[in-house]
This record gives sequence, C-alpha cells and structure tokens, in this order.
Amino acid sequence: MVILVANCISYDGHMSVLPIYTYGAPVLRKKARPVKQVTDEIVKLVVDMFETMHKANGIGLAANQVGSPVRVIVIDVSEMEEMKDVKPLTLINPQIVHQTGMWVMEEGCLSIPEVRDDVERAESITLRYKDSNFHDLELEVGGMLARVILHEIDHLNGVLFIDHLSPEKKKIHADRLKQIQRGEMEVSYPVTTAVDVTV
Repeated sequence: MVILVANCISYDGHMSVLPIYTYGAPVLRKKARPVKQVTDEIVKLVVDMFETMHKANGIGLAANQVGSPVRVIVIDVSEMEEMKDVKPLTLINPQIVHQTGMWVMEEGCLSIPEVRDDVERAESITLRYKDSNFHDLELEVGGMLARVILHEIDHLNGVLFIDHLSPEKKKIHADRLKQIQRGEMEVSYPVTTAVDVTV
C-alpha cells in the first residue's frame, strides 16, 4: 500500500537500493521524458531512489542516474546542519521558470565518484513541478537547495556538472574520468558502470 501525503510518499512495500549508473553509461546522456501520471511504478521508483540516495550518502538523485530516463528527482538536504529543517522533496517534471544571481561552489556527483570542482550556478530560482500527488506547485529557493535542484535538473537533460568546466579544468580530470569509464573505482554503494552496459 502507498499513501501520498503532501510532497512525501509513505510506502509499506519492499524498498530497494538501486545501482547508480556511473560516468560513460549512455543513460546519463539521455534527455529524460516527462511523467504523464503517477503510477505504481513511479511511486516504487521514487521510494527506491530515496533509499538509494540515502545509502550512497547523497543529497540529490535524478531518475536517469538509476537507469530510468523519466523526469523525476528526489532531494534530501536535511543532514546538512544549516538545512536540517528542509523536508525531503520529490520533484516530478521540474521546470525552472526564473533564476537570478550567480555563485560558485564545489560540486561532486554520485555518478562521477571522487571528482569535484567549482561550478557556477544561479543563486536563486523559481521552480514549477508536480509533487508525488501530481499536483502543480511552484517553489522559490536559493543557495544550496537551488544548487542541488539545478544539478539534478541538468541530469534530466543529459548534462553532467563536469560539462560546466573549462577545457583546462576538464583536462585535469581526464585520467580519473577514463578510470571511471573502465569501472576502476571504489565506492560504498552499488553501481552500474559503462563497462557493465556495453558488454
């Protein structure tokens, strides 16, 4: 049974930790398709995405990172001291309608382990999306939460945070990216590498 309340999903079925697709896997470069309705499959996906994200100690996860190219994002920044009052978010078909200001901060990604670099993003955003009840909502956020949302929306569009780096910065990470593509990494969560999907 599934109960949808506010923007959170309560689920008493079996939750699964899904493998996270890593750099080089084609699904990470696919543009995700819009969700037309909340089905049992979408609910299960959202629940499993939260479980997967928490297992990997992440704060945001897009559906194509777990191999499902649909426009679904889960976010939970409540473990961060300054964000502990922010409730977990499920964003379906998110759309940025306005953004202002720019700021730079170091980012990383569960799909690109051990690679981090500074990325410039909007400081505040206005977002339209559907919640887990498929209700239309609008949200204005700034700072870290805006950054996480922008990072995850990039994923839905087949864009990775390293795509925002200068050619010089990309060269610095080139060897590590090749290692990730070959599946040469040690992480504490299950992954599907580029090698796994091409053999």
